[in-house]
Amino acid sequence: MISFFIPAFLLLVVVLVLLLRPFIFSKGEESTSRRQMNAAIYQEELEKLAAEQAAGRIDAQEYEMSHAEMRQRLFQDAEVEDDKATMGSAKKVIIGLIVFVVLLSSALYLVLGDVFRVAQRNDQKPMTQAGVEQMVADFALKMEKDPDNLKGWAMLARSYRILGRNEDAAKAYARAGNFINDDPELLAEYADVLVGTANGSFKGKPLQLIQQALKLDPNNLLALWLSGTSAYTSGNYSAAAETWGRLAKLLPPGSDEARAIAASIEDARSKGGLSNSPALAGKTITGQIDLAPELKSKLKPGDMLMVIARQPGERMPVAVLKVPVTKFPFSFVLDDSLAMNPNKRISQLSEVSVEVRISKTGMAKAEPGDLISDTQTVKLGSSKVSILVNQVYP
Repeated sequence: MISFFIPAFLLLVVVLVLLLRPFIFSKGEESTSRRQMNAAIYQEELEKLAAEQAAGRIDAQEYEMSHAEMRQRLFQDAEVEDDKATMGSAKKVIIGLIVFVVLLSSALYLVLGDVFRVAQRNDQKPMTQAGVEQMVADFALKMEKDPDNLKGWAMLARSYRILGRNEDAAKAYARAGNFINDDPELLAEYADVLVGTANGSFKGKPLQLIQQALKLDPNNLLALWLSGTSAYTSGNYSAAAETWGRLAKLLPPGSDEARAIAASIEDARSKGGLSNSPALAGKTITGQIDLAPELKSKLKPGDMLMVIARQPGERMPVAVLKVPVTKFPFSFVLDDSLAMNPNKRISQLSEVSVEVRISKTGMAKAEPGDLISDTQTVKLGSSKVSILVNQVYP
């Protein structure tokens, strides 16, 4: 705080000194007082009066009356306090004003300003992974001393889940007890961590929790995703496609999540031997993407998979599927929901050029280090298109 306050204080003083410089640094030479100026004026008037008498323009009586009047006025003006002495105090007044303004502005800033919060933010260090884990560990110790705080156990469970500590999260959810029974989101999260500890198995309690969550809230996003995934892993592709279809309707159109779930639906329909709806028949392109074995070591967490469709000969895409990299082979579907321009959709074309890129940054423009495929020209309505990512850009 001191490192901020001192420069601000000095800057304020400098500004005031510059503004009031004519008053503070006035010349040291003797100035004329009001009394001296009055005397000089009356002396000049008396000289004019004498000149008029000498010229015969006024007689002796008029001269004496005018002279007496001037003396009386001079005497009255002489009684007024001379301002020469008071003018000498201007520097003191200005300096006092500077001190007053500085102190007042400083006091107002300390009371109403943000100097303390600025200082506190400067003193704070960026939160690290180790710092977060220490905070969670401290919270866990606190909960051991307050085991009946069910809400606290639910909060601790969520913290463990975010950190990826599924086993600890499952134990904390269990200790939350009845607190989570009426919360569909907590029930779905509990099921999710149990699936993680059971190597992806939904049998038993995870499935019960998902069903309980959907009974409380049929539109819970996480519960719908888990329910569809449970059906998919058990081979019930029709149920998976139907459940994920309900989820797709709740997602923002054109979002990354909507595109990812559309690809999952298409995968489920393809594996279940389900035909496309009449509305979409012949207007989509489906297939699978695989990654060359020699490039698998180059995948990093956070990489984005982009399937880009263009009208042959043009650079502007007509459809782009953009999802986080998960596993290969990856099933995809290109349709009008992925359109970049609502006035130019993939369904309006007879064929498109398709390429796949795994981006390190998620940017539209290819960058060095991205993994890419060859470009294929594909007819609209094609299914089982196979694309291999086998190159490093450039």
